[in-house]
Amino acid sequence: KAQTAGMADVHRHAEFFHFACTSEDINNTAHGLMLAGARREVVMPLLQRVLRRLLDLTAELAEQPMLSHTHGQTASPTTLGKEFANVAHRLQRAMAAIESVELSAKMNGAVGNYNAHLAAYPEVDWEAFARRVVESLGLSFNPYTIQIEPHDAMAELFDAVARANTLLIDLSRDIWGYISWGYFKQKTKAGEIGSSTMPHKVNPIDFENAEGNLGIANALLRHLSDKLPISRFQRDLTDSTVLRNMGVALGHSVLAWDSLLRGLDKLLVHPQRLAEDLDNAWEVLAEPVQTVMRRHGLPSPYEQLKELTRGKAITADSMRGFIKGLNLPEDDRQRLLAMTPASYTGLAAELAKRLAAGR
Repeated sequence: KAQTAGMADVHRHAEFFHFACTSEDINNTAHGLMLAGARREVVMPLLQRVLRRLLDLTAELAEQPMLSHTHGQTASPTTLGKEFANVAHRLQRAMAAIESVELSAKMNGAVGNYNAHLAAYPEVDWEAFARRVVESLGLSFNPYTIQIEPHDAMAELFDAVARANTLLIDLSRDIWGYISWGYFKQKTKAGEIGSSTMPHKVNPIDFENAEGNLGIANALLRHLSDKLPISRFQRDLTDSTVLRNMGVALGHSVLAWDSLLRGLDKLLVHPQRLAEDLDNAWEVLAEPVQTVMRRHGLPSPYEQLKELTRGKAITADSMRGFIKGLNLPEDDRQRLLAMTPASYTGLAAELAKRLAAGR
């Protein structure tokens, strides 16, 4: 009897299940909740794992010197830890942007004016009621809309995720390059095939998979953010079909972040290879030498060092011979003579340690 009475009650109120609502009043709140849940339960936890791994590498490799390459040419040395710190700091900012987006929703009828609501119950404060419902779901209430909530917050979120992905593409490509130079080796996995014809190979497949999936994700995310805020007049359905790809875009991001984590966990530093490149790049000391020359007013420091180094093979002996011939205070001369490419890293180690310590 109770069940029968309950069903009768349902039938009696059935017409109010969707009272004065357009389908978008339901869909937009559902989409907001879906994205909030994805950000909270999937996106941020996985990006936190990537960030923690980057900060671990920042701390572990803070003092490991590495030759820099600007424009593909040898440049002032850095440390591996500082290069990971650069990416970690960028990711921290990108994650803060993702977290800060206020996902919004509306429940205001066919064109956003509560027309049908007021026709049925003119005495009710429908805007206040709609605000209470939306905010009770943990979403930000949007009071000004057409038939659809205009998706600006969605676009902000997708743009923010895409920015995080872009900097991780940058990281994936750089590590791919460092592996190819031998700066990193990779842990091998039993049974894993590097190449079908070349058994010696351990390919950087995790970073390649990450880069590929990040590219697909960003193509979708950027289309979503470009398209969703646009609607013809008060409503068209182009957003409806595009919204079906939110999960695809975020799914490719998740695949990429997982690949990146697996790749980062496989990295093994090869200090001998790093030292070899530094030992073959004494020309990078042209920068500190000409800067000290300038400090003490020696003539044409840049031109003198350009003449010594540009397009020429520079050795420790030739660089030190040049320094010995300079009219410098003895303490500065000795400081330059003691300098090597591996020791000329500025504040790189300190900067890396500071970021890692402040996590």
